[in-house]
Amino acid sequence: MFVSFFPRPKLFFISLVIWAFAAVLFWFLGGEQLGAYIGLPPAAPDAAPIIGVSVFWSKPFLWFYVYFAAAVVIFYGFWAIYAPHPWQNWSILGSAFILFTTNFSVQVDVALNNWRGPFFDLIQKALTPPSGSVSQVSLYYQIWVFLVIASLAVAIYVVQKFFISHYIFRWRTAMNNFYVANWSRLRHIEGASQRVQDDTMRFSTAMEDLGASLIQSLMTLIAFLPVLDALSSHVTELPIIGRIPHSLVLAAIAWSAFGSLLLAVVGIKLPGLEFRNQRVEAAYRKELVYGEDSADRAQPLTLIELFSNVRKNYFRLYFHYAYFNIARSFYIQADAVFSYILLAPTIAAGKITLGILQQALAAFSQVSSSFQYLVASWPDIVTLISIYKRLRAFEATLEGEPLPSIDVRYIRRTADDPDPA
Repeated sequence: MFVSFFPRPKLFFISLVIWAFAAVLFWFLGGEQLGAYIGLPPAAPDAAPIIGVSVFWSKPFLWFYVYFAAAVVIFYGFWAIYAPHPWQNWSILGSAFILFTTNFSVQVDVALNNWRGPFFDLIQKALTPPSGSVSQVSLYYQIWVFLVIASLAVAIYVVQKFFISHYIFRWRTAMNNFYVANWSRLRHIEGASQRVQDDTMRFSTAMEDLGASLIQSLMTLIAFLPVLDALSSHVTELPIIGRIPHSLVLAAIAWSAFGSLLLAVVGIKLPGLEFRNQRVEAAYRKELVYGEDSADRAQPLTLIELFSNVRKNYFRLYFHYAYFNIARSFYIQADAVFSYILLAPTIAAGKITLGILQQALAAFSQVSSSFQYLVASWPDIVTLISIYKRLRAFEATLEGEPLPSIDVRYIRRTADDPDPA
């Protein structure tokens, strides 16, 4: 799954995490200041945020682009020399481009959040006597600023989605070529043809959705945690707890951790059921295929028994998804009002403006939804785990390891026997 697309995957991903952490750490410990030496200094600590798209070609942003490109070139150069790989341009440079566009889209969200403050403060001023204190031109100008930022968000979204689709298909191509090249060693595994054709497709599709959303969540946390922490200074107190430092950040972490743990526990049986679901579907489909070539196969009693296994597993899956969806739905509904519950004492005390309130609500939503990656993605993660278990049989065979226990009893007894053991 990975060795076909990435050079020496285990070492590659370890080095990627270490290099990314080092690059981020160095940025915050002094790298951000280095741009001053080439005329691209960081923004002053007390400088007001730039409202509008011009922030993306401001000097701090231009220096970040240079810094990011330098980090990518160094990392790519090391692996191109140390362990050349036929797919390195897509796996390394393509991954870097996805990281960059994801970060850029998150910064667009930050720009929109910065816009909310002055816009809703303007709304509050317009609705507060005396009337006529805000002109229509001022309101239309703020709306125009929003539309320009939103247009940039649409553009980057389309580019990112288009590129990720091509990136994932290249990954699927690499897996397909790798498994086909080793087909003589893999063909004895139960459902081998389906695993090569269907599971690689489903794996790449799941990785497209889950991988992109995971990167988005991490980038959102990096960008919005400082924003939410700064907005916490406007919160006078939290319900029951009272006033604590970094209140909104701590509340977002605690609430998201609770939801993630809740759904992980409630949905613990789902991956195994999804795997068995694919297994019984494969057994039923294969018998039908054999019946196309042989009149002795796919007899009614056999097909009824195989379909009965399909039905039984689906009904079991439906039952477990029922209580999982109850827990997930209740949590999502509670999440919709949780930030208002946190801010209720501050709102009631009149210690916050409408603009700051909107910024706090939006920032809290961004941070909490990023921490709730498992909550939002758990059904897709379940599917990916089940696909991984099926493809893991290929990996074990190629690496000379024992097959996963769930696959052992499905090995064919002999090369000539079409029935799985």
